Amino acid sequence: MVLPMISSLSEDAMRAVPKSLRHGAYALGATRFEVALKIVLPAALSGVIASFVLAFSRAIGETMIVTVAAGATPQLTLNPLDSIQTMTSYIVQVSMGDVPRGTIEYGTIFAVGLTLFVITFLLNILAQWVARRFREEY
Repeated sequence: MVLPMISSLSEDAMRAVPKSLRHGAYALGATRFEVALKIVLPAALSGVIASFVLAFSRAIGETMIVTVAAGATPQLTLNPLDSIQTMTSYIVQVSMGDVPRGTIEYGTIFAVGLTLFVITFLLNILAQWVARRFREEY
């Protein structure tokens, strides 16, 4: 789910680099690989990094694909090879039944939702900062 989004957005960012930059590099004797690596990639770096952050933000917020990939086991370990339960699947699991207002389960749904919102918000701020930091005008 993440890889197609990264590749599509990165390709769009690299296609947005003006052809005049490429032609100028070719005129100076650069190879296709050198143009791609030294001209196009640095010019499109903000878009490429933003595509990574956007794709991972989307993956964090998705419920079913992350649940299937992670294994949906309600345990948290430091071993990256063990299956875990995602925040979104926890919200779905707890809120499937009737959750009385004022209980711990009711509060944890909102705490996990707020944590998920904060993480996504911080990733979006990071993406905007990176995009502004590495953006070049041509």
